[in-house]
Amino acid sequence: MARRSKTRRDSGGSRSGPLASPHVARRLPVFDVMDEQTIVRLEQQVDWLIEEVGIEFRDDPEAHRIWERAGAKMEGNRLRADAAWIRELCRQAPSEFTQVARNPARNVRIGGANQVFAPIYGAPFVRDLKGGRRYGDMESFEKLVKLAYLHPNLHHTGLVICEPCDVPVSHRHLDMVYTHMRWSDKPHLGAITEKSRAQDSVDMAEILHGREVMDQNCVIMGNVNTNSPLLVDKVVSEAIQVYCGRGQGIVLVPFILSGAMGPVSTAASVTQAMAEALVCCAFAQIVKPGAPFVLGNFLSSMSLKSGAPTFGMPEPVLSNYAIGQMARRVGLPLRCGGSLTASKIEDAQAAYESADSMQSTAVAGAHFVLHAAGWLEGGLCTGFEKLVMDADRLGAYQKLLGGLDASDEALARDAYAEVEPAGHFLGCGHTMRNYQTAFYEPALSDSENVESWEEAGEKDMRQRAYERWTAMLEGYEAPPIDEAVDEALRDYIARRKREIPEAWY
Repeated sequence: MARRSKTRRDSGGSRSGPLASPHVARRLPVFDVMDEQTIVRLEQQVDWLIEEVGIEFRDDPEAHRIWERAGAKMEGNRLRADAAWIRELCRQAPSEFTQVARNPARNVRIGGANQVFAPIYGAPFVRDLKGGRRYGDMESFEKLVKLAYLHPNLHHTGLVICEPCDVPVSHRHLDMVYTHMRWSDKPHLGAITEKSRAQDSVDMAEILHGREVMDQNCVIMGNVNTNSPLLVDKVVSEAIQVYCGRGQGIVLVPFILSGAMGPVSTAASVTQAMAEALVCCAFAQIVKPGAPFVLGNFLSSMSLKSGAPTFGMPEPVLSNYAIGQMARRVGLPLRCGGSLTASKIEDAQAAYESADSMQSTAVAGAHFVLHAAGWLEGGLCTGFEKLVMDADRLGAYQKLLGGLDASDEALARDAYAEVEPAGHFLGCGHTMRNYQTAFYEPALSDSENVESWEEAGEKDMRQRAYERWTAMLEGYEAPPIDEAVDEALRDYIARRKREIPEAWY
């Protein structure tokens, strides 16, 4: 039998054949954890929170005017609304939509039976095996964008793969968005931290894609967190107005640390997350009916002794399943966290916590998975080795989510005609036709015997991952871009940097 080639090890992908589809087409059924009685009880709690407790919209008078023009009554900053009306508005959001990339082959489908994997978002620090832990900078940011572009198991490059802390805060969103646009042709997110930065992102997306394409498609999304408990600040409401007002997407994620930003019980925190998200979805639909909206969940347990968040624990794992079931009931695409861990390095703790978190995210049916790769230290640090290690495992999830193949070729009847009882299938025709794609073989795992491992230098996973990402960057080739479009983007950035004073906080 022919030996498997190991040349693909240098590509960053798996050796199990091309899994580089633009998104996962899921066939594996989702896992529902709640019976009808339980889910109805939780939905009643969601409605009670919307109608009786209410959600506050602060520091954004225009948001108040938008609600009031739609017929809602604000009590100061507090919105209490008929839950049936809120749910009716949410039904205007699409249950499935496409985010268009500048390379049409990279378009991703969000919702339905699709899953999209994107890397970590928001870490101020980076870490790698040789450079150690340090503040993120533009050089690290660009490398991470290129790695996310290169890896076939990441479908989307997100935005803040790390914070480039060597660029003024008031300018860095321009450089980050441009880096994604220039050095990758996968879909990405835009900035949200201030209204003008959101507008810059949308304006740059229009330059990249053209007005006509943008008028008809979702080409960029913003990812925002409510200020839990029960507060929508102007960062969120203004981002919704900018992105959804232009017909673009918003990913709305209540970030609830149970015991701090929500009750200590998982059920209560799940219903709070749903109430916050549904009200924001309704607001988005008032701004622009039909605007793409992704309902997010980022529920974390915490150490009640120290206050530190914990990841991969049973409570947030259970919350992924519960909110997945509730999101399907309201017909909205779902975002959950991915390979989450509180560990500081890529050790056994990181592996256990990330695996449990990612397993529940995938099986619960999350459609857009931010933090699918690279997360360390509770989200404070992006690990270069962790990024490629996690992405390696995402290939296994893609194979798993594809479900069981029961085609004529998979049932292999011709192989039984060829192989006698007590024989072997190693060299038969069916094996030879399928051996390159039959099993997922992770590129970073070492399954050879101990003698081969010793001869190769006794390298552990972290060392192999370091060598992998450095080799990937050495072989990087930038995707082509129209020179006129690139010049227009650079001119826009230069003008905006002249207009915006430098600020470092």
